[in-house]
Amino acid sequence: MNERQFKDRTKQIALRIIRLVDSLPKSRSGDVIGRQLMRCATSVGANYRAACRAKSRKGMAAKLAIVEEEADEALYWLELIAESEMLPGTRLAPLVSEINEILAMVVASEKTLRRGLTPSNRKSKI
Repeated sequence: MNERQFKDRTKQIALRIIRLVDSLPKSRSGDVIGRQLMRCATSVGANYRAACRAKSRKGMAAKLAIVEEEADEALYWLELIAESEMLPGTRLAPLVSEINEILAMVVASEKTLRRGLTPSNRKSKI
């Protein structure tokens, strides 16, 4: 998957989450959880875009770490929505699956970047 496709994929997740949050029950808990989910799920795509513009591998790794954290947090809020029965788990399953796939790809990218940042993998300029 190339950078453009991944940007599109993370944007589509954000759009799906926006629609999901709008369908949550109009209650105090629905509002609080919805706001938290909206914040972290939309942050995934925004921070991935920032990672793509990073000035260094270290900067990219830092932004990807934020993407990982935000995606994991989104999964947490989706679990709470399902377990509190605000929405049926069957409705959330495709979103959970997609976020898990995004999370796996981000973690793989982070590992690749970390290997490139270790002194033993750097080529000598001498």
